[in-house]
Amino acid sequence: SVTVFERDEAPGGLLRYGIPDFKLEKWVVDRRIDLMKASGIEFRCHAHVGVNVPVTDLLREYHAIVLAGGSTQPRDLPVPGRELNGVYFAMQFLKQQNKRVAGKDPLANSAIESNILDENLSATGKHVVVIGGGDTGSDCVGTSNRQGAASVTQFELLPQPPKSRTEHMPWPSYPMLLKTTTSHEEGANRLWAVATKAFIGDKEGQLQAIQLVDLEWSVGVDGKPASFKEVAGSERTIPCQLALLAMGFMHPQKKGLLEQLDIELDERGNVKASEQQYQTNMAKVFAAGDMRRGQSLVVWAISEGRECARKVDEYLTGKSRLESKEASTHFYHI
Repeated sequence: SVTVFERDEAPGGLLRYGIPDFKLEKWVVDRRIDLMKASGIEFRCHAHVGVNVPVTDLLREYHAIVLAGGSTQPRDLPVPGRELNGVYFAMQFLKQQNKRVAGKDPLANSAIESNILDENLSATGKHVVVIGGGDTGSDCVGTSNRQGAASVTQFELLPQPPKSRTEHMPWPSYPMLLKTTTSHEEGANRLWAVATKAFIGDKEGQLQAIQLVDLEWSVGVDGKPASFKEVAGSERTIPCQLALLAMGFMHPQKKGLLEQLDIELDERGNVKASEQQYQTNMAKVFAAGDMRRGQSLVVWAISEGRECARKVDEYLTGKSRLESKEASTHFYHI
């Protein structure tokens, strides 16, 4: 038997609560979960292991445990004014909107769910600044536009990448090129090579503006940005009533589950387990996806989940009918 413990009110994780419906409609997630339930998998929601479900229960009742909780500790921005009302993590904003679209009350949460706020976040009529130029930032741009923001501006610390490969990006290396998403096409002012200096509020503690500065980057021998300095005299402020921090995730949340298991972590704070075995320093505890490799893509989580399941099979029975990723890869010589 397989049991999935989910701390939120419904299974799906980032696919359900992080990625907006305009990129991933939730019937796709629901269909897959229904297939899993039909195969005999049990889902226990509102079950936050290490909080309202004792870790000792899992160690006692299950022959193997797979840690697949993702990389959920967001990177913060410790600049003056961070405490103002109006400055939030991107996932707090996106999760509320995903719940609204699903017909759920975004504030009707139990105390054990993740990224909980006791206020309704909305971009309607506000000047919104999204800090971070990745996929999560793009999702915040698209969501803010749909909520009727007065304006949407996106900050990126790095300089604007080229539109095509350069001599430092020969094929088949992965090229770092300018990416324009459908969210950007819908409307956003993108600022490159800028840093946030401070959040500025009114006497009631409400965010009203952001102070930023331009950056001058030096390039290394590999053609990549290496270091930066502030451009003298470039400091300025722009209006902002909602700032969304979308600067990535550092590592899994350690409080609760990981601390109670006393699991060994790597130098980046992720659960330490090899990509070949997926086994942690505790014999029957395995780890896969972002919790093991750090912030990454959904396809990597799917791949690692499958490979980890095969290793759990081998651990429990000595063999597995699941074909390995290497064995299922075919090369064709042309």
